[in-house]
Amino acid sequence: MIQKSATGKLNKSNEKELDHIIHEMVDVVENSKDEIFNISEESRKEHELLKEELQQTKKKVIDFIEKGDKLEATVRKSRQRLSEVSKYFDKYSEAEIREVYEKTHTLQTDLAMLRQEEKSLRVKRDELERRLARLSKTIERAEGLARKITVVLTYLHDDFSHVNELIEEAKEKQEFGLKIIEAQEEERRKISREIHDGPAQMLANILLRSEIVDLAFREGSIEKALQEIQSVRKTIRSSLYEVRRIIYDLRPMALDDLGLIPTLKKYISTISEYHKMDIDFISLGEEKRLHQKYEVAFFRLVQESLQNAIKHAKATNIKVKLEIRNNKLSMIIKDNGKGFDPKVIKDNSFGLIGMRERVEMLDGELEIDSAIGKGTTIYIAVPSDSLK
Repeated sequence: MIQKSATGKLNKSNEKELDHIIHEMVDVVENSKDEIFNISEESRKEHELLKEELQQTKKKVIDFIEKGDKLEATVRKSRQRLSEVSKYFDKYSEAEIREVYEKTHTLQTDLAMLRQEEKSLRVKRDELERRLARLSKTIERAEGLARKITVVLTYLHDDFSHVNELIEEAKEKQEFGLKIIEAQEEERRKISREIHDGPAQMLANILLRSEIVDLAFREGSIEKALQEIQSVRKTIRSSLYEVRRIIYDLRPMALDDLGLIPTLKKYISTISEYHKMDIDFISLGEEKRLHQKYEVAFFRLVQESLQNAIKHAKATNIKVKLEIRNNKLSMIIKDNGKGFDPKVIKDNSFGLIGMRERVEMLDGELEIDSAIGKGTTIYIAVPSDSLK
């Protein structure tokens, strides 16, 4: 008991630690998503500002190109004027020549500065376009990453939220395995008691009576010897019946010799007669031999269902319907017992868990429809691929 309690506390501690780890994972992913969203929003704002600045820069470039072209035309005229004045300098005064020269020089200087500023604007424009392209890729990657994180969060919320359920299922299977061992030991004790109280006692009685027969013959009492021999025969028959009953409970030989349906008919008839109750068996479809593991599995499923209905549900009427088709093997067991809540798993419910395990091993499905006071119906179906 102490060990069990300590194990329970340890399991609860591990579950809390796992919950804590999962919550931390979710928080980290959600915080990462928020950070990526903030980066994306800041990048969008910067993208809009750069886009506006690029438009203004492009407009300035166009303006400087137009001004430059106009100023370049003016410079050409001024240079032509300077060439003319220089060629016919004797016609113009020194002051006029200096004025034309200074004006041309000033225009050329203004044009050079204008072209230099135009070049700077072009460089700025190109840089803005490259920054916008990089920002667009950053925004696109951020959006893609945000979508992936959303998928991860959905996975964490939808799937990791069932981790504890999976752990509980694993623990349930572990407990089921332990209970199987306990059930095996209990079954061994039961068989041991049955053999000790039944066939073993009868064999001891036969041995004793054989000595009485021997003694009777020695004393010459033939009649008494014959009576003892008849009694010995009766005891041998009872002993043989008990041995066969124990063997049948372990594994009916008819299952190997005749198949599933004849064995179920015999078993259900015996149980119905022994418990003095109505158990109806209906077989539909092709009555054929199945693979051994499926015949054994369905016999055990019927055996467990009937025992539960009789022992726990206190049923007075049970119906068993088996249908064998080319594409499916199905069975329905219905009783009018007291029923139960399938959502409530009790400590002694490993019989139902074992039934589910058997069906899952056959790649089949098992459904239980029950309610307190309304009886129980068990649906079992195995696909055709498993019957080949």
